[in-house]
Amino acid sequence: MSAAATDPIAQAFVPFALRAGVLRFGEFKTKAGRLSPYFFNAGGFDDGAKLGELAGFYARRLLQARASGELAFDMLFGPAYKGITLASAVAVEMARAGHNLPYAYNRKEAKDHGEGGTLVGAPVRGRVLIIDDVISAGTSVRESITMIRAAGATPAGVAIALDRQERATQEGGAEAPWSAVQFVTRELGLPVVAVATLADLLQWLRDSADASLAQHAASVEAYRTRYGVQPAG
Repeated sequence: MSAAATDPIAQAFVPFALRAGVLRFGEFKTKAGRLSPYFFNAGGFDDGAKLGELAGFYARRLLQARASGELAFDMLFGPAYKGITLASAVAVEMARAGHNLPYAYNRKEAKDHGEGGTLVGAPVRGRVLIIDDVISAGTSVRESITMIRAAGATPAGVAIALDRQERATQEGGAEAPWSAVQFVTRELGLPVVAVATLADLLQWLRDSADASLAQHAASVEAYRTRYGVQPAG
């Protein structure tokens, strides 16, 4: 990848995730049964400083996507449970950047008292952007789309921290020719923006001056060759 193609947001995000302990290298078994040379667990953004910095990366990516016309949205929506914290934090960072947006989230069980229902926060209306950590099977996105449409609003897209850019698994464990992100884009019709992708991660490893990190580039490349998908576009 040429220097001109380097994404500064992604290239800053990867080392941040590594310092936070969210990104690790080694050998990890995924839910699909694959042996992955890296592991990304957004649950590791577990204190105020990490969460604030993470939200800042989301906000930068969203402002970039909005300015380029890639995304158009009026409010944020966080699917339970991880998305709740993410949407809240991103709303704060967007406001700090001069773009104050309403946000809402859902609870898993409907309340029959107080405000009732499953939706909490601002009224869900207009163009609604879903905020989550990753897209694995797309279940959370589909559920969010249903709730947003039921409220009379329009799903406008999805923002995630990392796009693994690998083939999804179908029922029975068979490999699909598309990734979970591509499924959301092509089948559900929603644009997806990621703070970083597997390609960004691989580029960062290749460019690393730290030999102990650069050595993982070969195994990540091999994993991408075996399970990866071609990025859209």
